[in-house]
Amino acid sequence: MTLNDQIFVGPAPGYLDFARVGPISRPAAAAIAGATALAARVAPGDLDRLFAGAEAARGSAARLLGARPDEVALAPSTSNGLFTVAAALPGPGTVLVPRGEFPANLYPWLRFAGRGGPAVRLVDPAGGRHITADLLRHHLTPEVTALAVSAVDSLTGHLAPLAALKEALGPDRLLIVDAIQGLGAVPLETEAADVLVGGGQKWLRAGWGAAVLLIRDRCADLLRPGLGGWAAVTDPFAAHHPAPPLPGAAAHLATNPDFPAAVALGAAVDDLLARGGPAAEGARIRATLADLLERARRAGAEVLSDGLDPGERAGIGTFRLPGHDPATVHRTLAAAGLTTTRRAQWIRLSPHATTPGAAADLLTDALGTLTRTASSRTIPTSPHTRTHPQEPTCPTP
Repeated sequence: MTLNDQIFVGPAPGYLDFARVGPISRPAAAAIAGATALAARVAPGDLDRLFAGAEAARGSAARLLGARPDEVALAPSTSNGLFTVAAALPGPGTVLVPRGEFPANLYPWLRFAGRGGPAVRLVDPAGGRHITADLLRHHLTPEVTALAVSAVDSLTGHLAPLAALKEALGPDRLLIVDAIQGLGAVPLETEAADVLVGGGQKWLRAGWGAAVLLIRDRCADLLRPGLGGWAAVTDPFAAHHPAPPLPGAAAHLATNPDFPAAVALGAAVDDLLARGGPAAEGARIRATLADLLERARRAGAEVLSDGLDPGERAGIGTFRLPGHDPATVHRTLAAAGLTTTRRAQWIRLSPHATTPGAAADLLTDALGTLTRTASSRTIPTSPHTRTHPQEPTCPTP
């Protein structure tokens, strides 16, 4: 038995929280172990092997995104990649951000507004969360230079119509996509994105430390290497600096990648593509999610954005159980072996293609426990029974 076999456990059957973090897959864990062994030994040629592994990961990411390898670089995280793009997009101008975006896709633009970057304008989406191409057109004033949007809404699972949004923006405005909640979970219209960032720690199951950063050649001239550091220039050991930036997305990186994280990302992407890619993976995820949400409905749950067409929902579904304290619901699910995320009154479900059918049965049993308990606490009053006027009434817990 190898060391990787000894340490690899994998998620429990009831793990339904891939939108928060995807437990590292076996191929990614093996890649991390191999890269760490090289880093621990550093025999002749080992550093070259680490660099080669990171370069191979970049190529794998390019295949996943349908991009040229020079259009892809490896950033440390989604947030770091978005800050990199915010530093690269010069002002004046305005970047549109839908109100309700996950804050990782808001703060980079706020931090660089007034520091050489574009101003920020929040857009109120239709129905409170989802931006449409028609709504976007109403906000395309002359000063708008970009739209920053999530490929998948982190609460509702809504899949953004990236192609329609890009068509509305036109060729001279940038579509900047935070893809972390869709990358590896469902097919994305990546060809529409001018810039795309997505980390490996969720649906790709690659762990932390590496994210794909896509900057299309068609928009490279619109961006400056704001955070580009010594490893992003053509001759980092030149006698005099600054040296010319590297071509493509690599011009925007501050330093070399985290090599174990990079090879883990590459291994995870290769594994995804070997299993049929996002189309096959997405079909399995959506089928599992549909079963989970249907089980929740049968228990009396209300599903957030329940009117979404199946093709408009990615791997995330969210529900609440009317009449039940959401914290109690969340604790009951956890006690039944189900790992989920609670956001205020809502419980978020996010299964993976590897989630077994037993997870749906666990959900049915847990919700059934809640509803049966609630029913047993409701005692009907007989028309022939009167409560003494001075008898205290006990509030339902």
